[in-house]
Amino acid sequence: MMEVRSIYKYARISPFKVREITREIQGLPGKTLKSAIANAENNANLKPDGLVVKEAIVGEGPTLKRIMPRARGSASRILKRTSHIRIVLSDEIPIETRETRKAKLVAKRKGAKKEMKSEPNESAASAAEKKAAKPRKAAKLEK
Repeated sequence: MMEVRSIYKYARISPFKVREITREIQGLPGKTLKSAIANAENNANLKPDGLVVKEAIVGEGPTLKRIMPRARGSASRILKRTSHIRIVLSDEIPIETRETRKAKLVAKRKGAKKEMKSEPNESAASAAEKKAAKPRKAAKLEK
């Protein structure tokens, strides 16, 4: 039960682009992350085969502001964004592949659909009760 961290600061790529990648690699075996795996091997004496990406977090770094000349002496601003990428590898989480993750999502959606189908039956029963209650009120008004 060991965690190993690797932080890459001031990466010259926009955080928006990096977040797409980090969503895909969470929970997968950590074979593509060279720096974090090297840290795990050398500093913590862990085997790289058993490592899993526990967290992959992207934060916004400083933005470099540049100017691009435009027509008629005006200028427009160019924002060159940077990001801070933090990856945490762990050996305690079971390895989850994309296929197993997809199977879990499908099962979860099927369960949600079953719940949605059971709710209309309850509302139909309450509607029947309301219909039964209406004639009683009408009967009281007639007296």
